[in-house]
Amino acid sequence: MTTDLAVHAQGVTRRYGSFTAVDGVDLDIRTGELFALLGTNGAGKTSFLELLEGLAPAHSGEIRVLGAEPYRQRRQVIGRLGIMLQDVGFSGDLTVAETARMWHGTLTGPRPVADVLDQVNLGHRTGVRVASLSGGERRRLDLALAVMGGPDLLFLDEPTTGLDPESRRAAWDLVRGLLDGGTTVVLTTHYLEEAEALADRLAIMHGGRIVRRGTVGEIVASEPARIAFELRRDHHHDLPALPGLIGAPATVGERVEMRSTDLQRDLHTLLTWADARDLTLADLDARSASLEQAFLAVAGTDQS
Repeated sequence: MTTDLAVHAQGVTRRYGSFTAVDGVDLDIRTGELFALLGTNGAGKTSFLELLEGLAPAHSGEIRVLGAEPYRQRRQVIGRLGIMLQDVGFSGDLTVAETARMWHGTLTGPRPVADVLDQVNLGHRTGVRVASLSGGERRRLDLALAVMGGPDLLFLDEPTTGLDPESRRAAWDLVRGLLDGGTTVVLTTHYLEEAEALADRLAIMHGGRIVRRGTVGEIVASEPARIAFELRRDHHHDLPALPGLIGAPATVGERVEMRSTDLQRDLHTLLTWADARDLTLADLDARSASLEQAFLAVAGTDQS
């Protein structure tokens, strides 16, 4: 494992009885980056994350987190980790302040309680019992405790579930501030917008395996662009040959839809053809592929 890697995993598997939840995963995460791990429900991302966090041993393969094996050498890494699970389960009888102070006492060199609670907009709720918090407020408290120790490596498992848009943006700003300070962040999320906004690189898991990885741009580039328009049906047979066209154009009534690997050239060719014939391509919609499109393409495959 090189020194510029915060996480190194090679050939990692995890099984539950006869079911393989993590199936030979290889993954490197660089120090200081935000890496997003996406996947369909049951893809294995939470099971894999628990191995990286040292909460369970892998059945096979190699894992190094901050230079140590996270399960067997947990004492070497635990003080440098921040972990936000999907369900933390703090006592509902304690107040926000009591919960934060209790957690503060378990950390080495933690940030002041008041500062962290203010950062997640819970400073005005310190006297409220945890049981009385809304779901979004509980997630903000979970986030506050995860970052209180100033971790070198922060795991965020669905961190903004239940948050309103304003709170979600505030959480993003907090995470960006940690990245600017050198923290490495590993994020799982169902919000593709969140991954697009925050991630330096990402991977998509399906069936216990990583099936796509790279920057958002690299993953999106693997999917075709789309061109759609309305055109009288008697002109459909005369459509030009497009250099990046994938398959034949699809038509429903007067609506034409095309998939393209070269959006700019194909759109130019199509518009030049229409102008030469004085035709109008009504309701023209040309767009590059999206992360959602790439994700749905993975979700619709069977990797078993």
